[in-house]
Amino acid sequence: MVLMIPIVAVGGFFLWMISLSPVGKAYAEKVRGSKATGTEVEGREEILEALDQLRHEVSELAERVDFTERLLAKQREGDRLAPPPPSAR
Repeated sequence: MVLMIPIVAVGGFFLWMISLSPVGKAYAEKVRGSKATGTEVEGREEILEALDQLRHEVSELAERVDFTERLLAKQREGDRLAPPPPSAR
């Protein structure tokens, strides 16, 4: 029993030091299930807006690529169907 006193004291000291560290604070917030603060919500909204804008730009670029591919396909098809050039003899 006497041996348990220093073990508990040293263990308690280390637990207390861990609880004061950033890792301990992060774990405590995770356990508590703290909600996002106002600045975090605003930051998330900005990120979501930027993501929506990027999606819109990517869809516009995809439409442009499709249009360009169709134009190139028509040009190639026209070249294939064109009569052969007259041979110079």
